[in-house]
Amino acid sequence: MSPKRQNLLERVSALPEELLGEVEETVDEIVRWHESVYRLSDDERAAVRKGMEAARRGEFVSDAELEAFYRRHRG
Repeated sequence: MSPKRQNLLERVSALPEELLGEVEETVDEIVRWHESVYRLSDDERAAVRKGMEAARRGEFVSDAELEAFYRRHRG
């Protein structure tokens, strides 16, 4: 076993029992991502096309606009 993997297993083993369910769910999700191809819904596909068309037209928000957005929506 590689040292990196050994270190990871040791860290997971040291976690409190109540966190192990979250670790298991995360690992399951990672495995699912790598085992399957994600299929966009029609709405997602339309949103991607809309964004790509805007990018081709050079329509981007400024850094200031993006920072203002994050200031408004951060918790």
